[in-house]
Amino acid sequence: MAKVSLSGDGSSIKFSASEQVPTSLRKFRQSQEIEGLYRFIFENDLQREALEIVESLIARRKAEKVKEKKK
Repeated sequence: MAKVSLSGDGSSIKFSASEQVPTSLRKFRQSQEIEGLYRFIFENDLQREALEIVESLIARRKAEKVKEKKK
């Protein structure tokens, strides 16, 4: 996991890694790093961009699964 922090003037983003990996989906969603990411997205009005990224990741994973099934 990585903590996300925005510089004071908003010109850069810093990620810092954490050694703890949540073991369940519920703990993953409630982890400080994910909450920080959600907060960062909301505070910087990046919901639309975040949705586009998630949708592209889902589409890519679906394409990979279809490709694996054809083998």
